[in-house]
Amino acid sequence: MTGNEVRKTFLEYFARQQHRVLPSSPLVPQKDPTLLFTNAGMVQFKSVFLGEQDIGVRRAATSQKCLRVSGKHNDFENVGRTARHHTFFEMLGNFSFGDYFKKDAIRFAYELLVEGYRLDPNHLYFSVYEKDDEAAELWHAEAGVPKDRIIRLGEKDNFWAMGDTGPCGPCSEILYDQGPAFEGTLGGDGDRYLELWNLVFMQYNRDASGEMRPLPRPSIDTGAGLERITAVLQKQPTNYDTDLFAAIHAETSRISGHVYRAEPEPTVSMRVVADHIRAITFLIADGVLPSNEGRGYVLRRIMRRAARHGVLLGLKTPFLFQVSGAVVETMKGAYRELADRASYIAKVVKNEEERFLRTLETGLKMLQVELGRARGTLDGEIAFKLYDTFGFPLDLTEDICRDQRIAVDNAGFQRAMERQRNMSRAAWEGSGATELTDGHRALLAQGMTTEFVGYDTLKVEAEVVGLLREGQAVEKLTAGEQGEVITDVTPFYAEMGGQVGDAGKIISGDALINVADTKYVGETLVSHHVKVQKGAIAAGQRVTLAVDPVRRRRIERNHTATHLLHKALREVLGPDAKQAGSLVSPDRLRFDFTHYTAIEPGELNAIETRVNELVMEDEPVAPEITTYDKAVKAGAIALFGEKYGHDVRLVRIGDKLSMELCGGTHLTRTGQVGPFVIVSEGSIAAGVRRIEALTGDHAVTHFQTNTERLKTAAELLKTTPVDLVERTERLSNQLKHAEKEVEKYKGQIAAAAGDSILNQVQEINGTKVLATTVEIADPKEIRNFAATLRDKMGQGVLFLAANAGEKALLIAMVSKELTGRYHAGQIIAPAAKEVGGGGGGKPDMAQAGGPNTAGIPAAVRAALEAIKRM
Repeated sequence: MTGNEVRKTFLEYFARQQHRVLPSSPLVPQKDPTLLFTNAGMVQFKSVFLGEQDIGVRRAATSQKCLRVSGKHNDFENVGRTARHHTFFEMLGNFSFGDYFKKDAIRFAYELLVEGYRLDPNHLYFSVYEKDDEAAELWHAEAGVPKDRIIRLGEKDNFWAMGDTGPCGPCSEILYDQGPAFEGTLGGDGDRYLELWNLVFMQYNRDASGEMRPLPRPSIDTGAGLERITAVLQKQPTNYDTDLFAAIHAETSRISGHVYRAEPEPTVSMRVVADHIRAITFLIADGVLPSNEGRGYVLRRIMRRAARHGVLLGLKTPFLFQVSGAVVETMKGAYRELADRASYIAKVVKNEEERFLRTLETGLKMLQVELGRARGTLDGEIAFKLYDTFGFPLDLTEDICRDQRIAVDNAGFQRAMERQRNMSRAAWEGSGATELTDGHRALLAQGMTTEFVGYDTLKVEAEVVGLLREGQAVEKLTAGEQGEVITDVTPFYAEMGGQVGDAGKIISGDALINVADTKYVGETLVSHHVKVQKGAIAAGQRVTLAVDPVRRRRIERNHTATHLLHKALREVLGPDAKQAGSLVSPDRLRFDFTHYTAIEPGELNAIETRVNELVMEDEPVAPEITTYDKAVKAGAIALFGEKYGHDVRLVRIGDKLSMELCGGTHLTRTGQVGPFVIVSEGSIAAGVRRIEALTGDHAVTHFQTNTERLKTAAELLKTTPVDLVERTERLSNQLKHAEKEVEKYKGQIAAAAGDSILNQVQEINGTKVLATTVEIADPKEIRNFAATLRDKMGQGVLFLAANAGEKALLIAMVSKELTGRYHAGQIIAPAAKEVGGGGGGKPDMAQAGGPNTAGIPAAVRAALEAIKRM
């Protein structure tokens, strides 16, 4: 049975058991500020288990993409060195949300393993929590498992909790005995008794005191490793020997010439490459790009570790981008987004490989020198320099050091990182969602929902179902107070998909409440962030909600314009120019897109022109509800990293001019966008560029402001706007000519001054020495002047000091023939202390500066003393 067949068999089995088979959520968690990446199958159902959301499904089954690289679930360091550890893996899972419990969960698992996958029951063992008599009895009575194959383990191994408080319960692991050829003990370490599946029986709620109370609706959360089950079914000793990795190994072998498992070291490196390229491919497909912060930094770490193992395989040119194609071919049947984005993924990977390989060789040479000096531990400052200068993540340095049994001074590294905080922090801000308060949770637990009707109307009557002040539920908000108002229905659009939340007013009798922003709470509630201007608002009250129509229309202009801009970008730059993020606000739009080269001025003009052409064509904008499959088949664009359900909202512009899956609000025709103008464009990350633009009245204001500036500039230059360019060029040429004349006269003056200063040359210990002050206020000028004097002196040593107003400038120069005896850096060091500064340089030239200009005479004396001592 292939890995793809293992996945299919699992999902089809649970579909027959009345489970809704749901798609994997993205690796970037949606609306969860607590997680960096999706690391388990239950992540997309977390709000359901917490009682914050009802998705209308009681039974579900998934094959979930997972990534574990940090925190509690950190497998990164073990990848490639063990048979089972991975960064990226798939977790098969079946879930019950208050429907079936232990009896059916146990029956389903045993039946699928024994009858579906045809595993020998004599090789299966079952662990339960030591106090869970019910589970132990069910394995025996329902599944017919002999009691001697049921083992009891403690809380550490067989009790699961979502956190310190909240849902928790005992769990039961299904273990497979791989036989005496493998080391390990039952309930202990080793690979002999391999955990295949973990069944979590979520039956308690633990409060802050540690007390556990039974949940009113016990639930089931299970997780089975696709890679592990596949390895067992294919009778392979490691996950890496299954067909899930075969094509990847084959491609790496083709490129490197190494045969997988040919010898120990290439096997480890090929495993690392195989694991990491899967993580890389899926992360990029889900919209993550390499960077020095947050999720992008994690991706960069993975990519650079994989590239380094490519070097160990003898590869000195980019290769991972080719291997990513093998991942796409292996997995595209289950994850079609890979095929859609294959060329883009390859470009991102190749670009990052090229960046890394440019610095890797130099960094490795430096590291090898330092390892030769290290006595068991590499200095933390060296590790930081590798990070700061050569782009080596700390764990890459640790990985290389580990191979030579040398530790890394982690504390020293962290101290160096703290000194350069602006470059050190992998600052992650979560998903952008607000963590739920107790007040939010209480409303969600009651099953409260908000119906959004803002596509069709901007004003509606509604009932106040909840009021919050500082996150806590209250009965009333009065004049001057700020808080949140939650209603059963709203025309206010809540911030989502790059579009900002609506603003407006809530009215009830004499009460007037200003709505400053609108946000989602969980998946189902809309919260209006308000300040009570007059009167009061109470829970249960009937109110009128009115969206600010002018602000909404401005937002809609910018949102529809982003769809037109996306279309124009693909036409002008090519199909790989795809949306990577956006901001749609009332005053501007920001559009991030994938593109790997600078945009030429002509291309930018063409993009702006094309958007305005689409506006003037006045095409209809027509949203419709359809299925995801139908929309994609029709050619609709689905954004990277977004999770789409069965039904989606498709926004069509014209006759297939533009089709995008989008939940935002829009105009009815493109002509309503008005003028469109690009105000800025540039790179914001490797392979990602950003355009900022204005529409409608803001674009008109922009044109008017620029016109006034043009007129003012023309008046200052005594010309007309039409002739401004010609006049500016003429004045620029005149200025350049004048500057050349000034430089010529400066040189003549300096030469004359130099001849005079040379009269101060003295002989010290048989060497010509010049140490004096000069009247120069520019570091470049003092350097040029010193070089002129040195050439006129012949062999000798000179030191100059100058008062540049708020700063003292110092320079020391030594003829190359004398650098064996004199060192410019050692001359300037004591002098720099006298002016309160520092500096340094080479033996033949050193510069310094400091704020204490009064110390210049002392600096000259200090330099002379230093020269005398040499």
